[in-house]
Amino acid sequence: MPITPIKPNTQNHVIIIGGGHVGLSFALLLAYRGIYSTLIETVSYPAIAPDQDTKRQHYLDSRNTALSRRSVQIYQEIKLWQHLENHACRIDGVLISELGSFGRATLDKNAEGVESFGFVMENAWLGRQLLQSVRASEFITLLDGTQVTDIAQDNTSVTVRACKVGQQTTDNCNVSLIEAPLAVACDGQNSPIRQLLGVKTKVHDYCQVGIVGVVQTDKPHQHLAIEKFSSAGPLALLPLLDEMVDDHQSHRRSVVFICPKGEEQRYLQDDEHFLATLQSVFGDDAGTFIKAGRRGAYPLSKVLATRQVVGRCVLMGNAAHTLHPVAGQGFNLCLRDAHALANMLGDVLKTHSEQGRMGRFDFGDQSRLLAYEVARQKDQKRVVHFCDTVVGSFTNPNPVMKFARNVGLIAFDKIPGIKPLVASYAMGLKS
Repeated sequence: MPITPIKPNTQNHVIIIGGGHVGLSFALLLAYRGIYSTLIETVSYPAIAPDQDTKRQHYLDSRNTALSRRSVQIYQEIKLWQHLENHACRIDGVLISELGSFGRATLDKNAEGVESFGFVMENAWLGRQLLQSVRASEFITLLDGTQVTDIAQDNTSVTVRACKVGQQTTDNCNVSLIEAPLAVACDGQNSPIRQLLGVKTKVHDYCQVGIVGVVQTDKPHQHLAIEKFSSAGPLALLPLLDEMVDDHQSHRRSVVFICPKGEEQRYLQDDEHFLATLQSVFGDDAGTFIKAGRRGAYPLSKVLATRQVVGRCVLMGNAAHTLHPVAGQGFNLCLRDAHALANMLGDVLKTHSEQGRMGRFDFGDQSRLLAYEVARQKDQKRVVHFCDTVVGSFTNPNPVMKFARNVGLIAFDKIPGIKPLVASYAMGLKS
């Protein structure tokens, strides 16, 4: 079994395991600061030519991500937003209410003095632009179609053992040994690296399934996001860019529909039932629901790693914290984590360069990594608490609680000083 060692001659190197949106973004954040990385991803990425037709196969088929104002600022910083914004739809307002109740509250960008509360974008377009930028970067070595089989660390470095997917059990598998002072695992909710490191998790099953897709309505969304709470869970309609279909403008909205576990198949398989259910839930707020695209179903659970730093290894993204999708906080929190760690490592490299040191510097310094973990706890705990509070409060069927919730929505809408604070948290501008 041949072994290929990959050991750069510089300490300016980070191993990133997991090439989803968080891993790709983290690699680009490092590259912007002049930091080299090797990014390892199990999936083999498709070949994408820069001038390839970018039209969707079907205008209703996509998953989407809500990007907060802070996330937009982060992508602006690394000069990526200019490639994303033409496919992003602004959120100018938010309408919040509870199904079958009297309480309603609104957020309006003009009243809060902001350009927008964020943007909604197709996952496919975000991933495409991230991947193209990674492939174009001289600071990033991309190893896709490659699986990590083991990870070891000592006082000076981390060594990752990896092999091409499908060859792990063959005698001629070419094993790569990749060494760096720091490894960051962004390999998802069921993170194999987290398991290899022996990190335990706290898991809460919401007994809910999130059904995600795109629908068409007869009424323009006017850049309004609609949050509707029900006993089954929070439901959301988010604005997407309209498109011309058969010479008519199509009004598209991203939908996140929560249902109890075990009830998802009918919503997935029966378009008419799904559209009728959405109509009964959202009433006239979105107009008439006309058409639904393919939908995906995702069991919802909260998974929190008990540790995010183990020696020279850091857990990031869903490997560190997987949250309920209410208010779209999960990815934005992960991106803030990535930005914070990239800033910390960038400061190390900058200080070393400015002082003209010829000696060793260490991205994997234990005290520095633990300081990162502590520094991110406030933001992480705030978001986790927010998600748990919203989900728990609005799924409680007690009539007294329901009345209190609706009074609270009215108070939120009327009492001065509350909206700006909530809006700043939602936009990721307070952490």
